[in-house]
Amino acid sequence: MVHISAPTDRITSICCIGAGYVGGPTCAVIAAKCPEIRITVVDRDPDRISAWNSDSLPVYEPGLDALVKRQRNTNLTFSTDIDRAIDQAQLIFIAVNTPPMPHTHGSSSMGAKPDLSAVSECARRIARVSLTDKIVVAKSTVPCGACATIAGMLRDNGQKGVGFSVLSNPEFLSEGTAVRDLLHPDRVLIGGDDRVAQDKLKAVYMHWVPEPRILTMNTWSSELAKLASNAMLAQRVSSINSISAVCEAVGADIAEVARGCGSDERIGQKFLRPSLGFGGSCFHKDIASLIWLSESLGLPEVAEYWHQVLALNRFQIKRFVARILADTSREGGLSGLGGRRVACLGFAFKEGTGDTRNTPAADVCCELLRNGAKLSIYDPRVPRHHIVDKLAMSAASNCDIDSVSVCSDAYSAIAGSDIVVVLTAWSEFRQIDWEQALKLMSQPAYVFDGQVVLDHGRLEQLGFNVFSIGRAHVTTQ
Repeated sequence: MVHISAPTDRITSICCIGAGYVGGPTCAVIAAKCPEIRITVVDRDPDRISAWNSDSLPVYEPGLDALVKRQRNTNLTFSTDIDRAIDQAQLIFIAVNTPPMPHTHGSSSMGAKPDLSAVSECARRIARVSLTDKIVVAKSTVPCGACATIAGMLRDNGQKGVGFSVLSNPEFLSEGTAVRDLLHPDRVLIGGDDRVAQDKLKAVYMHWVPEPRILTMNTWSSELAKLASNAMLAQRVSSINSISAVCEAVGADIAEVARGCGSDERIGQKFLRPSLGFGGSCFHKDIASLIWLSESLGLPEVAEYWHQVLALNRFQIKRFVARILADTSREGGLSGLGGRRVACLGFAFKEGTGDTRNTPAADVCCELLRNGAKLSIYDPRVPRHHIVDKLAMSAASNCDIDSVSVCSDAYSAIAGSDIVVVLTAWSEFRQIDWEQALKLMSQPAYVFDGQVVLDHGRLEQLGFNVFSIGRAHVTTQ
């Protein structure tokens, strides 16, 4: 990486370009822990900035509202004046989206290079506006080597005599626990070849993060560690889901198998809960980027290994829908899904967030619609228009949006349904009065637990036909 001189004074002003899921929460925590640092979060979307300045933030995260409201207009500002914020900052976070680029026509690869057009636009703007030396920090997920490219763009397009240091500081936020992750991180990575710049960013984090958890390394290692971490977490999800299919075939209970495996301290209990699979923006994008990187380096076996993690994720969703179709068509049960009402509990890709990016729930809902079902959908955090818009994007695949109603609570969704499908592991679904729910449903009543969150024994006692991922089918028929 090109070595460029760094500012010598301590950091007292930060600009963050990108007011999304990374930039907003990250800067709110830094503002709370570093009262002497002035932080401005900027974005070219005025509606997003208006939301950050309102009582209804554009991002839902437990604890974030109180944090933002406490720091806003003290040392935390949200603005559309990007150039002014860049000019006044000593350190600039780039926290814009890097979505996967579209596949080449005819390509069968699941790899995808991240689209760095927004990052490149930021780099050119920083270079054009900056009149003093800056530390530029890549928070966005980027492929290996991107920071060196950013450094070159800054050098080639910057004002004469202005120096830039470029660092990699990837985020490791889990949606639903982002504030907690920021306040108590497992580790903070700072990649770069300019030790002075690394130490200045490290000093910011040392306001609240123990020094042993702040790891400095070279840029390539930092960039690759981000991709590898998410890929390995997704791998564990696909691993336990692959075993759940075996459990159903042989009569084992996935909860018991997971407990047996997780008791081995070399394996541990985390990410061993079976589910419909992983969603969100990070896992899919980072694995696709890792596949693309492996293919570009001439490592097809490595690419195929990670390709299979994504393939198993898709397989889990298809398998779940196939089970619904098969079990509700058994003799003495329902006759397929034509015209039948299905209550879909949950739509976010995971509990604790309103994010629907790559949510398995959307795939399940579209498959049910294509098979003639009428859906009543309830999610405690996803607004109605987000659900409708998400499903409308699949209209080309024959999703009948007119057969969808979005409900304000779980009981309204369940009323009049033949089937209940749990698609997100919200804790409130455990608290449903299932005896009352049974009275609201047509008979025979089916429950398909795609997140393994319900008391299946209790449901069976009440008379439900129950299917849960990783358990043999139980029916009252």
